[in-house]
Amino acid sequence: MSSFRSLARAMFLGFRRDRGALFFTIALPLLFLVIIGGIFARQSTPRSKVLEIGSVPIVDRMPADMRAGIDRSLKFTRSSDRNAALEKVRKGDYAAAIEQSGDRLVVHFSAADQVKSGTVQGQFEGLVQAANQAASGRPPKYRLEAQQVEDRSLKPIQYITPGLLGWALASAGMFGASTTLVTWRTKGLLRRLRLSPVPIRSVFAARVTVSLGVALVQTALFLGVATMPFFGLKLAHYWWMAIPMVLCGVLAFLALGMLIGSWAKTQEAAQGVTQIVVLPMAFLGGSFFNIDDAPRWLRIISEIFPLRHLNSGMLKVLVRGEGPASVLPQMGVLLGFALVATLIAVRVFRWEQI
Repeated sequence: MSSFRSLARAMFLGFRRDRGALFFTIALPLLFLVIIGGIFARQSTPRSKVLEIGSVPIVDRMPADMRAGIDRSLKFTRSSDRNAALEKVRKGDYAAAIEQSGDRLVVHFSAADQVKSGTVQGQFEGLVQAANQAASGRPPKYRLEAQQVEDRSLKPIQYITPGLLGWALASAGMFGASTTLVTWRTKGLLRRLRLSPVPIRSVFAARVTVSLGVALVQTALFLGVATMPFFGLKLAHYWWMAIPMVLCGVLAFLALGMLIGSWAKTQEAAQGVTQIVVLPMAFLGGSFFNIDDAPRWLRIISEIFPLRHLNSGMLKVLVRGEGPASVLPQMGVLLGFALVATLIAVRVFRWEQI
């Protein structure tokens, strides 16, 4: 145990004194969190722009409470030139243009953006239906209520934090393991450790322990910054399950980094291969954007990467408030990935530079 403690302390001090490692492990991910979280902290849904061609009584005379609701999603601008208004819609400058002739309301839209045009058409269909009911003097028999399934206080930061934290853990774990292993080999440190009385298992146990400790510090800093009033992260009831999720994820990333470090012959090669793996894994793992709407084949490919399972599990316990049992499959996948990558790394591992 004394050799293990000495090695762990030496590795931790070496990490703390390495300004580059501190920057890329702690400062850079936090900078991403502050920038991206700051951009989306007060994000609101943009209103669709609609042109009124001439006089549109059904809009101009709607009750104040109905108009207030419409104004939250649509922004009206008057236009007296019909051709110019239609051209603006055709170019995509406006979501739609409306004109009224007697009892007939016409909504002009472009098929280029079907989401916006569909939203606008739905709004005016409801408006026309309400106007018809008001003209008939009969109250509607059925009433539709729209209820959001999430808490209305939910903010984008609650989706940004788990993804960025996962990317930070993957980068730190993989780069740290791969480059350290190659550096130790090229400088002959692995050979000296092999010949020393210190058990090899103590060397690798110390490296893993330091990496897990750094990951827990990263997690605490991320959650601490994200829960500040400006960002407004609200932790779910089972947020503490993020700790075992982080530990399982770091073990998987360390194993993958050790596999790369065991294969690579130079530090440049280790860094290049790690970068090639980390970047696609971050994008396909959902660290920077949600891939639930991506094509099915792309979502299937994303399941290959451990970061996808870490991000999915972190989202469940940090944001959605799901219980510990919900993340057991993700934890199992991460541990399985760590085991397989470690076994392969042992097969290709070299003590000395060839």
